[in-house]
Amino acid sequence: MKALVAGSTGKTGGHIVRLLLEKGIEVRALVRDIDKANSALPETVEKVVGDVLNKDSLIAALAGCDILLSATGAAPSFDPTGPYQVDYEGNKNLVDAAKTAGVDQLVMVSSLCVSKIFHPLNLFWGILYWKKQAEDYLKASGVPYTIVRPGGLKDEDNAEAIVMSPADTLFEGSIPRVKVAQVCVDAIGQSAAKNKVLEIVTSEEAAGQPMDALFASVG
Repeated sequence: MKALVAGSTGKTGGHIVRLLLEKGIEVRALVRDIDKANSALPETVEKVVGDVLNKDSLIAALAGCDILLSATGAAPSFDPTGPYQVDYEGNKNLVDAAKTAGVDQLVMVSSLCVSKIFHPLNLFWGILYWKKQAEDYLKASGVPYTIVRPGGLKDEDNAEAIVMSPADTLFEGSIPRVKVAQVCVDAIGQSAAKNKVLEIVTSEEAAGQPMDALFASVG
């Protein structure tokens, strides 16, 4: 099995790459800056230069891959087109390329509260709105998918248990990036995780459950 990771040099994407390798899954990283990728990613990771806004580069990058994981997202900036370009057009291009390549599963990292149009984060150029449009495009594409909607992202891990819920049922909470990556990687090949939207946070009050039980709990 081989997985292409978009957003591989980002904070969440880096965890995804590491966990894929730990599971023995061959990793190809889609990167724009090969020097940055060589310094940020293990030598065992195949790096291919491409851009989510360049459809041809995505089709070439997906050759021979079974799985696509998208942890890409617009970086904070003063460019009002950033979220539209990256979170929507970029992910839309990934979906199209995945459909052309016939991948077995596309795992997309989105965000909690994407359905709340008046959420404060939409003041930042509509970032949640465009993530939701990308989700809808993926769901309508026919590509087998898992959409992961994490709460507020934390760089440091914690000992709290993962809480997993269906779409539009969690509206607050946070989660370490490494646990987001764990959900994404563990969702690969799991029938109970396919064609579902998984909202995730962590809670010190929640009891820990095996990942397959969490997937099965989401209808």
